Amino acid sequence: MSISHAPPDSPETDISETSPPSAAEPTAFGPVSGPPLDLEPIVPTSSRRTRVPRWLRRTTGPVLLLALWQLLSSTGVLTADVLASPGRIAQVAGDLISDGSLTSAMTTSLQRVAGGLLLGALIGTGLALVSGLFRIGEDIVDAPVQMLRTVPFVGLIPLFIIWFGIGEAPKIAIITLGVTFPLYLNVYAGIRGVDAQLIEAGESLGLSRWGLVRHVILPGALPGAMTGLRYSLGISWLALVFAEQVNADSGIGFLMVQARDFLRTDVIVVCLIVYAFLGLLADFIVRSLERLLLQWRPTFTGR
Repeated sequence: MSISHAPPDSPETDISETSPPSAAEPTAFGPVSGPPLDLEPIVPTSSRRTRVPRWLRRTTGPVLLLALWQLLSSTGVLTADVLASPGRIAQVAGDLISDGSLTSAMTTSLQRVAGGLLLGALIGTGLALVSGLFRIGEDIVDAPVQMLRTVPFVGLIPLFIIWFGIGEAPKIAIITLGVTFPLYLNVYAGIRGVDAQLIEAGESLGLSRWGLVRHVILPGALPGAMTGLRYSLGISWLALVFAEQVNADSGIGFLMVQARDFLRTDVIVVCLIVYAFLGLLADFIVRSLERLLLQWRPTFTGR
């Protein structure tokens, strides 16, 4: 009669049948050395697709539009009286650059936009700070600004001519008025959109009122300010178009008025392309400034 030494209710195991620990499973005495396992890296779905350079994708649309434009002009669908061909426009642009008229007009227009943008930024930002940081400032400032915002700035051109004459002052005043309100709205919304818990955290850390404004409120309102600046730049070029058609003797708008009188669609299109190029350049500068100042804010960039 044989006696089994195995504990009750536990199956007897054969030592020869147990499998050794794998290389990926550490034991009580440390990881077991062995051949590395073949692991397939996980590749995101977005990176499995063929990557096309972004600059090529961004230029595809304008190039196709330009090719269609040239095709319609070559086949006679678009006549020169309606819209000049791209080749003719390039030739006219070269002539305007060679005689210096386009360069001089661009310099004058940039000076007007810079002056109006500077004044509008100072006024809009100052009013937004007063209205956003102080309740009494909101009660005094916000209602008049909202009333003036609904008045089309183009409709104030006759009043500006009466008040400031026909020189440079009414043109800069029109641009200033167009820039002020978008910047005011976005800076004000950025200040009032700061999380109240951040204010409480700053107060619990012992920050003074000026410390809260400097380290919490203004950085939190900066994204809204950058958005308002981009929008204000677009409005500034729109206001410049109206401003330079009011008794102007220089600038891009003056060239457009002259071209309109002589039915020169090619010169008009050249001026419009210059407006678009300057607006695109200004937007690129602001976006670069955003990437520099808002490095602390992670954002979704699309897939």
